[in-house]
Amino acid sequence: MHDGHSHHDHGHKGSAKNKERILLTYMADHNRHHAEELASLAQTLEQQGRGEAAGLIEQARSHFNQGNDLLCAALNLLEESSEGGGE
Repeated sequence: MHDGHSHHDHGHKGSAKNKERILLTYMADHNRHHAEELASLAQTLEQQGRGEAAGLIEQARSHFNQGNDLLCAALNLLEESSEGGGE
């Protein structure tokens, strides 16, 4: 647990398909928050003259955002298949 929330119990209720969408939505929002924290940390380190560390954090944040984009794409696919009566 950190920042007052658990990574294991998100209070999900409903069908398995709904739980998958809820979990992905939660993770995408959660990851966005962490990306913002990393940007702030990188900015702070840059201001402290620790540019090399700041640059590495920015690179990591970029990868983090790319992974989050993939989670959002998966969520969109699940939502589309749900609306079309698929999965």
